[in-house]
Amino acid sequence: MASANMPADARPEGWTDEHVVKRVLAGESSLYEIIMRRYNQRLYRVARAIVRDDTEAEDVMQEAYVRAYQHLRQFEGRSPFSAWLTRIAVHEALARVRQRDKIDQLDRPETDDGEFVVEPKASVPDPEAATSREEMRRILEEMLLRLPQQYRIVLMLRDIEEMTTFETARALEISEENVKVRLHRGRTILRRELAHRVGASAKHAFPFMGERCDRVVRNVLQSLASAESASIA
Repeated sequence: MASANMPADARPEGWTDEHVVKRVLAGESSLYEIIMRRYNQRLYRVARAIVRDDTEAEDVMQEAYVRAYQHLRQFEGRSPFSAWLTRIAVHEALARVRQRDKIDQLDRPETDDGEFVVEPKASVPDPEAATSREEMRRILEEMLLRLPQQYRIVLMLRDIEEMTTFETARALEISEENVKVRLHRGRTILRRELAHRVGASAKHAFPFMGERCDRVVRNVLQSLASAESASIA
């Protein structure tokens, strides 16, 4: 067991992504779990933002992890590993959306000035309930999921996952300037007053932990083990 007095970088949780990847490629495949637990929250959030379904988001995560593992040697380090991994999840999620033929649902009508608008909800939350932390988190999630796709993903990565503009651009394969424009427009749609009211609750939106986290890790490890067994046979 690792000593509590060991330097942070000597313990697995202190290793960089690149260090973990090198060790996995060197044969320590079990260390891939470190990567999964490190990025489960992020991949769930970005997948959920695209497919807008909890169960399918988990499927996207699992497939993304398997694909990433199978192509680890293709990671060249020209962008952060986290961006590379996120890009794989984005591609998988978008492919699923296209497959179920719902691309048209991602389009929103434009106003005269070219700005997108969020469709109003039929019912308005109770004013008192809306002041609570949980209610505000729910409202934020609903608002985000009703944004046009190009703004929804950027807001999820930049404002909630706190990825840098560079990392977001690499993950989505767009320019940094495009990231900034989409972020500005997305924030405008959500309205400044909503963002101000939600405050720190945004950090708790789209939680992914506990049994759900364990389930994804378990399923991915089983898939990888089965694939390795099949290759040996």
